[in-house]
Amino acid sequence: QVQLVESGGDSVEAGGSLTLSCTGMSYSLNCLGWFRQAPGKEREGVAAISTGGRAVYANSVEGRFTISRDGVKNTLYLRMNNLSPDDTALYTCAAARSSYRGCPGLVPEYNYWGQGTRVTVSS
Repeated sequence: QVQLVESGGDSVEAGGSLTLSCTGMSYSLNCLGWFRQAPGKEREGVAAISTGGRAVYANSVEGRFTISRDGVKNTLYLRMNNLSPDDTALYTCAAARSSYRGCPGLVPEYNYWGQGTRVTVSS
């Protein structure tokens, strides 16, 4: 049974940085992603990565966020720099095994989801 658990969410000031972690990955889950949902808004894909593939990012976080995976620790990370109040949201990690169509990328078609960790950025 796959159980994803996020951590690292916090309250920071604009311009600050945070690193989110997601544990519970297994080697067979080769499609990984981070999503976020702000109050009153729909969930959006933030970053995604696949084993052997390159990372993809939402335009709003390109150049500020970095997704990475530690295969030994089976942990997914999201390094977030230069945070702004617009980044305030509940951040959730997601995982899946690739299909004949490949990985879902920033589309929320993942099989496994965590409960989320909250990030609050004040101006």
